[in-house]
Amino acid sequence: MMKRSILALLALSLTIPAARAQSPDGPKAENRTGALMVEAARRFLGTLDDDRRAKATFAFDDPERLNWHWIPRPRKGLPVKAMTHFQRPLAFGLLQVGLSDKGAVTAATTMSYEEIIRIDEHDDGRVRDPELYYVSVFGKPGDGKWGWRWEGHHLSLNYTLDGDEIVSVTPFMIGSNPAKVVSGPNTGLRNLAAIQDPIYKLVASLTPEQKKVAILSDVAPHIPSSPDADAAKPLPAGKDGLEYDDMTDEQKTLLRSAAAGYLGLYSEAGRELLIEALRRGEGRRTFAWYGPTDPSQPHAFRLQGPDVLIDFNNQQNGGNHIHTFFRDHGDDFGKKAE
Repeated sequence: MMKRSILALLALSLTIPAARAQSPDGPKAENRTGALMVEAARRFLGTLDDDRRAKATFAFDDPERLNWHWIPRPRKGLPVKAMTHFQRPLAFGLLQVGLSDKGAVTAATTMSYEEIIRIDEHDDGRVRDPELYYVSVFGKPGDGKWGWRWEGHHLSLNYTLDGDEIVSVTPFMIGSNPAKVVSGPNTGLRNLAAIQDPIYKLVASLTPEQKKVAILSDVAPHIPSSPDADAAKPLPAGKDGLEYDDMTDEQKTLLRSAAAGYLGLYSEAGRELLIEALRRGEGRRTFAWYGPTDPSQPHAFRLQGPDVLIDFNNQQNGGNHIHTFFRDHGDDFGKKAE
């Protein structure tokens, strides 16, 4: 049994998104959500004593803002583990504002998997711990450029704002270990099935001619060693797989459904920014597959445009351990607004 329920903590924050239910004639989504982020961040920071505030806050231009990762490593920021029971719901409230309800449950499930890993690895809890997820706030919420991050093993969410306007929600990373729970009370649970299933149907539908273009390797690559590794960057033009325009209508629908699996994790404002990033790739959008076409074997796939890269890797643990990233290389961390 898990020592503490991340989902239970999350449930305490579900009253905050009620403010989303506004008139369609009101402010555009990013401003509504951005205003909620400002309020949620201020409420959270307002509960912190000097020691916790020193851990949770940074200047906007602090290099730590760009120091994102997904491995279980020492981090700066304030971990959930160090928060009081009064502070935790407010921290989860900030997380909830940035995600859809589906996304919040998906993120919480990712965090809860740390207990599954801890048991499997006989860890003492110092490395595998559902409470070792860190909140960091960069700059002053609502005052000029600022941002926030929620990060730990298999989860890195990075938001950049200007006042109450959200300007970037990438880079984004989420993982799932296991991809499918194989034992215990949650046997059969697949945290990222909405992304996986349409892609697997797409691969099964490829013609022999399409496979020659789409399958770039019969071996799944290892995950990038760092967010800035060459493996985490778009491939050169002409070496990146099957063109979207060369797919059948059914295949295009499946690809859009997989993309919706990513977009659906975000609140409306985040979805709008990610959709805009995908639109910039029109005319050059490709799908690439790595590994056997049998999805029970280690595999990977990529969806990409000129700047956008969606990278999905299920190579570890015999093909039962997912890492996936959404990058907007032209606007990660709000580069365009700088």
